Amino acid sequence: MENSKPKSQQLNIELSEEVAQGIYSNLAVITHSSSEFVVDFVRIMPGIPKANVKSRIILTPEHAKRLLMALQDNVKKYEAIHGPIKNIKPGSESMMPPMNFGGPAAQA
Repeated sequence: MENSKPKSQQLNIELSEEVAQGIYSNLAVITHSSSEFVVDFVRIMPGIPKANVKSRIILTPEHAKRLLMALQDNVKKYEAIHGPIKNIKPGSESMMPPMNFGGPAAQA
């Protein structure tokens, strides 16, 4: 007699030391086409008008939606422990980090 229960699949994910260090980003730019979503992670530094993309992730629409649901679930869990995250209104100036967010610009 065959067991009709599906066997649990286990995924072995490896994380190299270099990737484990992570890349800091304080801005994400998201674009899409009919077949993919592109998420560019950018680091804006105070007093520097130019910002470089530090990492680009390309996702299928299905994976983008899974990421959205995973982020929503994690934000809900975070807020249950730490309280509500300040809500930023779409389109407001506060969506972008201020260019002087570190205090006055340094002088040489």
